[in-house]
Amino acid sequence: MSKILITGGAGYIGSMLCTKLLQEGHSVTAVDLLKYDKGSLNHLYFNKKFKLICDDIRKVSLMKKLIRQHDIIIPLAALVGAPLCEKFKKDALSTNLGSIKTLCKLATKKNKIIYLTTNSGYGIGEKNKYCDENSPLKPISLYGRTKCDGEDLVKSKIKNFVCFRLATVFGHSYRMRSDLLVNNFVYTTVKKKKLTLFEPHFRRNFIHVRDVVNAIIFTMKNFNKMKNNVYNLGLSSANISKIMLAKKIKNQYKKLQIKIVKNRKDPDKRDYFVSNKKIEKKGFKAKISLEEGI
Repeated sequence: MSKILITGGAGYIGSMLCTKLLQEGHSVTAVDLLKYDKGSLNHLYFNKKFKLICDDIRKVSLMKKLIRQHDIIIPLAALVGAPLCEKFKKDALSTNLGSIKTLCKLATKKNKIIYLTTNSGYGIGEKNKYCDENSPLKPISLYGRTKCDGEDLVKSKIKNFVCFRLATVFGHSYRMRSDLLVNNFVYTTVKKKKLTLFEPHFRRNFIHVRDVVNAIIFTMKNFNKMKNNVYNLGLSSANISKIMLAKKIKNQYKKLQIKIVKNRKDPDKRDYFVSNKKIEKKGFKAKISLEEGI
């Protein structure tokens, strides 16, 4: 079994990943500042193979010690999303990018790095074309730029890596996020029974958080055939527009009212469909449907 280091281990993906890896028998060290939810890892504290370090991953001395002690490193710690990164630009750069620079300097040949970036780097895609791993990256936010730059660093500096460009994640986690599009639509539906959409034709790809975790574990088990490559990671049946997503929610919440506002622009300009064929050819396919997640 592997010794695994997860930065941002108490977060939306991290808390689910720590749980699953421990169930698989691995030893897991999570590093997290615990800014948002101090309880997302409570269920793991009595597991002898789990260790939580409440500290800042931007500390070089800390990371130098931890990287040497672990086989697999999964750097999840980041300021996530365009609004948060615009609000805290300095922290976004030092956490999303600076910490990856440190990782690239300190990682050794024995370390395997699984780096999660975002498919929002595709920005605005062509109307009738799917973005694949060879499509140009045109991030339209500071968040997207930091993650694309981090991917470039990992590809150029790390000996053994796998990079995932994640679709928009959805589903229940020990540390919930209601700002993610599907989660936000469902939360708003339950609370207000009404959804107001701007530019409802905007397209996106989605993936359940449990499928993200399963893809990471699949990669660990099949690292040699996966390594030194970049993969889009999404649910292929979930390339849909915002209005299509709203209608899927309405199928389960019949009282939902959908209002489309035609004279307002959505501040989130991302608009693209994504191909997940590359990773599917390697043997992994996301399975959890939008309907199940909703």
